[in-house]
Amino acid sequence: MTDVQPSPTAEDEKPETTEQPKKKTSFWRELPILVVTALVLALLIQTFIARVYVIPSQSMETTLHGCAGCTNDRVLVDKVVHRFSGIEAGEVVVFRGPDSWTSNHLSEPDSGWAWLRELGSLFGLPAADERDFVKRVIALPGQKVECCTPDNKVLVDGKPLTEPYVHYQEGFGDKQIAFGPVVVPPGHLWMMGDNRNNSRDSRAAGQGPVPIENVIGKVRAIVLPPSRWQGIDHPNPQAVALGAPAWQAGIPLGLGLAGAWPALWAVRRTSNALRSRIVS
Repeated sequence: MTDVQPSPTAEDEKPETTEQPKKKTSFWRELPILVVTALVLALLIQTFIARVYVIPSQSMETTLHGCAGCTNDRVLVDKVVHRFSGIEAGEVVVFRGPDSWTSNHLSEPDSGWAWLRELGSLFGLPAADERDFVKRVIALPGQKVECCTPDNKVLVDGKPLTEPYVHYQEGFGDKQIAFGPVVVPPGHLWMMGDNRNNSRDSRAAGQGPVPIENVIGKVRAIVLPPSRWQGIDHPNPQAVALGAPAWQAGIPLGLGLAGAWPALWAVRRTSNALRSRIVS
């Protein structure tokens, strides 16, 4: 009797393969690609979505801090919001200075390093020829703005504004500069600094209203230095007087919380009933 040898299976017939060791890509070869990718992403984000700007002066104290020789605030500016909604009074915005604001601006001589400052502007450093401003929107197109009431308030369409953000720098007096009345032209905004007695803005001779198309974006937060991390409030000075008292403003939230418990109880009861039917 001869033994029958089992026929080889498909698994037995598989040829032996030798795995080739994977070549490791050098970190130094990948580094330039990573750097270029990061720079391109930073450029796209700061061009179309948001950008960091440096506060150069004291005109927005104490909301935003800036002065010569100090640690100036770096703020994050939202460039998207105004594509989907209009600009409202009370918003703190960054805008390109129109000719009437920059006619006395002296450009820095080209030292050959302007390209380096332009690159640094992607990360919040001032651009080589920065002519952007940050102010608060006080009046909208078609509104009449003037100053002041006997109690030192700005009026818009004859109604005094409620401006909790106004600051008066020590040594400059505590009275606002009288102006107007001025009717804001169509397509323009009336801008003023929070540091009301030390700000060159729409009140200054020859400057006036700013075209809406010059607005770059809305200031959202202070991102540097770390000790100043905070969001920026944009209270509408024209709407505060018409708003409900604080306790009334909390009514919707209170009603929502009160109604949440019965709704949750009803959902649980319905869920338990369905489960009991499925089990039975």
